[in-house]
Amino acid sequence: MIAAASDVFWNGGAACGKRLAVTCTSATNQGVPQPCTGRSVTVKIVDYCPAGCRGTIDLSQEAFAAIANPDAGKILVEYHEFIHDKLCSFAGSKIKIRMA
Repeated sequence: MIAAASDVFWNGGAACGKRLAVTCTSATNQGVPQPCTGRSVTVKIVDYCPAGCRGTIDLSQEAFAAIANPDAGKILVEYHEFIHDKLCSFAGSKIKIRMA
């Protein structure tokens, strides 16, 4: 379960290796109005997301499918970062996710 981070998260490579618990919260379009599975997935940031994915995290297909219908393509999520193997919550942690 891996992901790539955009500039917002990448921070010059500092995000590489971080683990995030990601949960789908809602759809971003009408194509799949209720894409969320109700589950969460833990992903590891392993790459930099290419241009065009501003403010997002690209989940691997396997990770995306664990939390949402892959047909949705993009979803809104809530995420929490693991720090020293402890789950930490951050206010305002709702972002768009797209499937890589």
